[in-house]
Amino acid sequence: MTTPRKIIIDTDPGQDDAVAILLALASPEDIEVLGVTTVAGNVPLDLTTRNARIVCELAGKPETRIFAGCDAPLARPLVTAEHVHGKTGLDGPVLPEPTMPVADQHAVDFIIDTLRAEAAGSVTLCPLGPLTNIATALQKAPDIASRIAEIVLMGGAYFEVGNITPTAEFNIYVDPEAAKLVFACGAPITVMPLDVTHKALVTKPRNDAFRALGTPVGQAVAEMTDFFERFDKEKYGSLGAPLHDPCVTAYVIAPDLFKGRHINVEIETASDLTLGMTVADWWRVTDRAPNATFMGSIDADGFFALLTERLGRL
Repeated sequence: MTTPRKIIIDTDPGQDDAVAILLALASPEDIEVLGVTTVAGNVPLDLTTRNARIVCELAGKPETRIFAGCDAPLARPLVTAEHVHGKTGLDGPVLPEPTMPVADQHAVDFIIDTLRAEAAGSVTLCPLGPLTNIATALQKAPDIASRIAEIVLMGGAYFEVGNITPTAEFNIYVDPEAAKLVFACGAPITVMPLDVTHKALVTKPRNDAFRALGTPVGQAVAEMTDFFERFDKEKYGSLGAPLHDPCVTAYVIAPDLFKGRHINVEIETASDLTLGMTVADWWRVTDRAPNATFMGSIDADGFFALLTERLGRL
């Protein structure tokens, strides 16, 4: 028996964020969720915090601690993604308004205090949205960088390049200054880029399997992806919605589902043309030191088998 990994989920729900949270809460033998911290991203902070509460209640885990974080990027106006996720960020299923509380403590302070209180190297950070909260914590308390076990994040791209601009993935683009700081912090970093997440497609048979669970969670996830997929089908001509953020949770549970390379990744913050680009030295053509494991492939069937089995527990 292995000890569950202690994680903090930093998130901006988002339908795919919701599925990532559900997967974590359904996997207590693998993951101990110390808290869920929210950040502005897909929708403004008040909605991402509301949505995190809705998801935890849907999972039957209202005891989960939720902390509201930063409502704007470090140095730029907030860019949101209602065009993808709908006006609430969680459009699709009709879910009740949440009743569980939000903690009084700010998310950044919770991240700092937790990393200082837990044994060094025992807490993994799982950012699913813009990296504002993580970067702010590192700015406020530089000592925490050496205490982080790993940062497993969804963001960036190499071959796939961009989904919000021609060269940038949304999470990195929203707060490139934060991403630059995080990638330079020295903690071990594992990245789930679009190159991986666009291979985790909810095809009709996979979505039918969620619905066939016959539970409120299965039905809600199926309805989330029914809504979410319209954007990607129209934009990319894909067979369904890519489940970006659950790749983070799945990696924490079953890292063998993914393959990648330890490479150098730099974040563009100055160019109007390529702002927010993850300049990933996949082919190692520079002498810049590797600072992140950039994933390139996923066992999609294994990923969906894991996801469906775990969601069936809730």
